[in-house]
Amino acid sequence: MYRLKGRVATLGSGNLRQAVMLPEGEDLNEWIAVHTVDLFHQVCMVYGTIAHFCTESSCAVMTAGPKYEYHWADGQSFREPIRCSAPAYINHLASWVQGQLDDETLFPSQVGLPFPENFIQVARRILRRLFRVYAHIYYQHFPQVLALGEEAHLNTSFKHFAFFVREFSLVDQRNLVPLQELIEKLTTGMEDQ
Repeated sequence: MYRLKGRVATLGSGNLRQAVMLPEGEDLNEWIAVHTVDLFHQVCMVYGTIAHFCTESSCAVMTAGPKYEYHWADGQSFREPIRCSAPAYINHLASWVQGQLDDETLFPSQVGLPFPENFIQVARRILRRLFRVYAHIYYQHFPQVLALGEEAHLNTSFKHFAFFVREFSLVDQRNLVPLQELIEKLTTGMEDQ
């Protein structure tokens, strides 16, 4: 499990707080769509660095520490939430998100095509579930992240995620509780650069 000690290592990637702000004249839905795709790819990349540690036996349930357990449901293949291993949950999630992103009625690939009326809700659901992968990594695999020298990459990716979802209120505060202390550390004061 991660522990906060002093400064949190990041890649010094410029001002992420400003980078996520909607530029003047940009369409909000386009902006959220582009960032949602990018954040999905970032989560997949970060998880990929520790995936070989995240096994059916080591992570028999998708959790973020002892207090938070996540069950999978997608409303189609899994209508009712199921308890599953972290690798199974993350595999279901990746397939489901990719399906959402590939659906032209949800994420139109051509600039100027209309987004559905429920687009923000779709993006919120995706981002809420992507947060769970970060929470799992921080709670269950942070020692491996440190051993691989990937702490700064993980923290920078999560910092980008945290700034973005906060800027547009895309993940309810109650869902961010497992990593609230880290979010505060990454997004306030000297750490927002």
